[in-house]
Amino acid sequence: MALTLFTSNALAIAAVRSRLSFHLRRSFSSVATNAASNQMAKVGVVQMTSTNDLEANFQTCSRLVKEAAAEGVKLLCFPESFSFIGARMGESIEIAEPLDGPTMQRYCSLAREANIWLSLGGFQEKGPDDAHLCNTHVLLDNYGKIRNSYRKIHLFDVDVPGNMVYKESSFTSQGDTVVAEDSPIGRLGLTVCYDLRFPELYQMLRFHYQAQVLLVPSAFTKVTGEAHWEILLLARAIETQCYVIAAAQAGKHNEKRESYGDSIIIDPWGTVIARLPGSHISLVAFCDVLLCDYRMLTCHYPISVPDRLCTGFAVAEIDLSKIDTVRTKMPISMHRVLDSCWKSSSL
Repeated sequence: MALTLFTSNALAIAAVRSRLSFHLRRSFSSVATNAASNQMAKVGVVQMTSTNDLEANFQTCSRLVKEAAAEGVKLLCFPESFSFIGARMGESIEIAEPLDGPTMQRYCSLAREANIWLSLGGFQEKGPDDAHLCNTHVLLDNYGKIRNSYRKIHLFDVDVPGNMVYKESSFTSQGDTVVAEDSPIGRLGLTVCYDLRFPELYQMLRFHYQAQVLLVPSAFTKVTGEAHWEILLLARAIETQCYVIAAAQAGKHNEKRESYGDSIIIDPWGTVIARLPGSHISLVAFCDVLLCDYRMLTCHYPISVPDRLCTGFAVAEIDLSKIDTVRTKMPISMHRVLDSCWKSSSL
């Protein structure tokens, strides 16, 4: 019988909190049960609210890694700026380190001890000069080795008259290399956040680098996330016929910055197979997603969910045979004519 809540927010939040650890990590869709076991692997997508406290962020990541490893997750994907989000201008440059520095080495040890692969997207890598860093997506294997790294190519520069001015290029060095890497769950394509708006990068990862799983660690703002986050991710999955794993920052990091959340995993057909709710979701919708078929909480008014309830991970199975099935039934790779069109164009 559904429980109807008429009283305080605290009662509703307590009810959600009591079930959070199980249901946040529940997969909401199954994959084909007849797939060969060596074609399938369990992956996790993290959602968190990073701050300018390196140690606190590491402890959060450490806890999630250990919990995911205990559930048999082979690859756990963290959002952009997982280790640090500054509260003032220049703070990220001040703490930036090389990839062989002490911060990344702690995460290498974490991967090795937990015997798990980690996607660490948006690490503040020390840049070519004192005024710039690199926004670097680092891939660690289960031995704690850096298997590959990708420096963000598309930098977010915006100047809206009378509104927002933000120039990532003023403190971030632009990457220039497309990166894909083999892993136990398939061939991974590495990207970061704003890259998501540039489909040609994902087309290249699919058709030139043979990617099967696209990683999109992000920290979308609340405004842009509400408008475009899910539809862009669905488009990238459908047009490339790849799995998409998009780990997201969620909630308020400081007085000036808030992220959208909604960490998500999408299959090659464009079906959402796992997700976490973002901080923007009211308790009505939150419970509907979180408790799924149980429907144990019904509210007659929206109740905001505290940011910390947005920290966790969702789990799904990656089935490589499903990629083959989708690509066989919809053979877009055989029908691509853009290269020949461009060569004959008089533009």
